[in-house]
Amino acid sequence: MTMHSTAPFTIATDGVDPATVPQRVLYTGARMPAIGLGTFGSDHVSGEQVAAAVVGAIGVGYRHLDCAAVYGNEHLIGAALQQVLAGGLRREELWITSKLWNNKHAEEDVIPAFQKSLTDLRLEYLDLYLVHWPFPNHHDPGVDVTARAHNAQPYLHDHYMKTWRQLEKLVDAGLVRHIGVSNMTIAKLKLLLRDARIKPAVNEMELHPHFQQPALFDYVRSQGIEPIGYSPLGSPNRPERDRTPEDTTDIEDPVIMGIADRHGTHPALVCLKWAVQRGQTPIPMSAKRKNYLANLRAVVEDPLTESEMAAIAAIDRNCRLIKGQVFLWRENQNWQDLWDEDGEIAQ
Repeated sequence: MTMHSTAPFTIATDGVDPATVPQRVLYTGARMPAIGLGTFGSDHVSGEQVAAAVVGAIGVGYRHLDCAAVYGNEHLIGAALQQVLAGGLRREELWITSKLWNNKHAEEDVIPAFQKSLTDLRLEYLDLYLVHWPFPNHHDPGVDVTARAHNAQPYLHDHYMKTWRQLEKLVDAGLVRHIGVSNMTIAKLKLLLRDARIKPAVNEMELHPHFQQPALFDYVRSQGIEPIGYSPLGSPNRPERDRTPEDTTDIEDPVIMGIADRHGTHPALVCLKWAVQRGQTPIPMSAKRKNYLANLRAVVEDPLTESEMAAIAAIDRNCRLIKGQVFLWRENQNWQDLWDEDGEIAQ
C-alpha cells in the first residue's frame, strides 16, 4: 500500500474512537489529545518494541505521541508512522512531539538537531517541539547518578533565550506548529514569558498523585500553558539511577488502591483518570497492548467522582522521582538546586 491510500484508517474493534478522547485547547486554538503514548523505553524496552507499540497504539485510538531525540528510537518510530499513514491515517489526525536534547542548545545546533528528528520521524512538520531540559548539561545513556558533564552549567537565561530564538524560527518556517518547555520552574518560566516572542504552549513536567506540583501546575494554567505530565503512574520502570530510598509508590497508596477497588480497575488507571480530570495530559509508556489500550480506555469511561478527586488531592507527598542529579554543575551539590524550590534560580 502506498502513502496515498484513500481508504479510511480503521480502529481495532476493541479500540477507542479518537473523537471521544478528551482534548486540550492550546492558546493557538489547536486541539491536543489529553493523553499520549510516551516513547521513552528507559532501559527495559527496545526501540523496536516501542515502534511496534506506536503502530498498535494508533490502531486502538491513540493520536498523540511524545518522542525525543535522546530516546534513540525516532528513526524506528518514523518507519512505524509511515506504516500507519500508508494505511489511510491522515497526518493532521496525529499530534507528534519531539524534544531538543541538552547537547544541542548552541544556536548553530538547534535547527540541525530539529531537522534530524524530523527526518528520523519521516514527517514534514511537528506539532510540538520542546527544550527537553533547561540545562545544556549532557549525560551519556546508562551513566550513574554521580556522572556530570565536564562543561556543566547552571541555568543561564541569556543562553536559554538564544536556544529559544531558534525554536521561534522553526515556527516561522512552518516546520513546527508549537514550541514548549520541559522541566521548567516558575522562576525560569517568568523570565521566558517576559522575553519570548512566541510563548511556550506547554510545560512537560513530572506529575502523579504523590507529586502534584500544585503551585507550578496552577501557574502554567494561569499563563495559558498546558501541563503535560510525565511519570503519571509514578514511573515504576524508571532507571535505577533515579531511585532513592525515600521514594514512594503511587499505585500502592491505600487511597488509590481503595478507589481502584471501588471501580473494579487497576490503581494505575485511577492515576490516569485523575490526571486527565485534573487538567494535565499524561503520557504513559507501555509496550504491551493490553496496558496501552486499558490506559486509553480509562480516560473515556467511568470517571472519578468529585470526592475521589478530592481524596487524591489530599495524598500529595511532594515526592519527586526524576530528580535530575546528572544535570548538576558543581561537585557535592544538592539536586534541589535544579528546581528553584525557594523561588530563586540557583547559580
